[in-house]
Amino acid sequence: MSTRPMLFTPLALRDITVKNRVVVAPMHQYAAKKGFPTDWHLVNAGRFAVGGAGLVMIESTKIERRGCGTVGDLGLWDDAMIPHFKRLADFIKEHDSVAGIQLGHSGRKARRFRPWEGGRPLTEEGAKAEGVDDWDAWELVAPTALSDPKDPEPRALSHGEIQDVVERWGKAAARADAAGFDMLEIHGAHGYLIHQFLSPMANLRNDDYGGSEANRHRFAIEVVESVRANWPDHKPLFLRLSVEDDAGWGPAENVTLARIVKSKGIDVIDCSSGGMRGSPVVGTGHVGYGYQVPYAAKIKAEADMMSMAVGLIVHADQAEQILQNGEADLIALAREFLYNPNWTLDAAHKLGLDDPYGIMPSAYEYWLSKRASAMAELTPSTHQSGIGD
Repeated sequence: MSTRPMLFTPLALRDITVKNRVVVAPMHQYAAKKGFPTDWHLVNAGRFAVGGAGLVMIESTKIERRGCGTVGDLGLWDDAMIPHFKRLADFIKEHDSVAGIQLGHSGRKARRFRPWEGGRPLTEEGAKAEGVDDWDAWELVAPTALSDPKDPEPRALSHGEIQDVVERWGKAAARADAAGFDMLEIHGAHGYLIHQFLSPMANLRNDDYGGSEANRHRFAIEVVESVRANWPDHKPLFLRLSVEDDAGWGPAENVTLARIVKSKGIDVIDCSSGGMRGSPVVGTGHVGYGYQVPYAAKIKAEADMMSMAVGLIVHADQAEQILQNGEADLIALAREFLYNPNWTLDAAHKLGLDDPYGIMPSAYEYWLSKRASAMAELTPSTHQSGIGD
């Protein structure tokens, strides 16, 4: 009897169990309408659930209007948005995947054109052309009135405003719960608002939210506490961090923070990098297969908590080896899923899972099993370049 691959071994996260260790990472689609999800989001997330992934995360969803990065960002700042997100969560769960959502705030990196439109700061004319009718309310805010080069200067949040933003994070978490999501991730990476508070380069405050490392931790910790207070105890909570940003916020600092937030109710650290000086960060060497895996390994070993690896993990045996080596507990993929929404099924075949089609919905399982019988002596396209090979 063959040993079941670790990639396809269930993992308990509080009272939630993922059927396998394959995670669809949050991927901005920039397709929302005034913060509300559309059919695009249902199709995009739904195909990953149907494809067999254990956990499907909805892209970074903003906790207040000011936090939107583009005109197409999702939002959960109003109760009216809950039923629209419930439609996404329900579909994911109907197909035996765990429905997750990432909550975020762009801070000074808000109000921009979509990346395929250049990603530069959005103009008022460009915003109005997209139907934006609250330009003045879509304000750039940050820990400090300090911008990236060539970007508009943000306004520094007052002490009271910071506490208001923390509270909004908690309210958004409560809405995510009401919408039926079973896993939530706080986005604290990639140069967005939480990362801005953590960064000695972006945070030049001289009050209790800046200056010392402990003070720069404060906003992130208060957000975690606010979210955990509004997110059920039986549901897991993740935190995404830029474990190395090449700007003074590095692995040692992240280990320290991870230990703190573990005691506050964080279950998994999602280990990414970059965002303060750009991306990717090459502190671990050449940007190649699994170049960020060492960050997940460090957090797992030194903070004594579960970690999730992400970053150019594209092959099934590569993902399996990361788990076998004890470098991470979960494997997240992003653009590889856009290329192949059935990556999980492909991995099940390549790793020799006894019943690979069993990870799919019944209609797919039935027809794909018949296909396998018809192709018993042939090779599928995912395993071969062409008919002449």
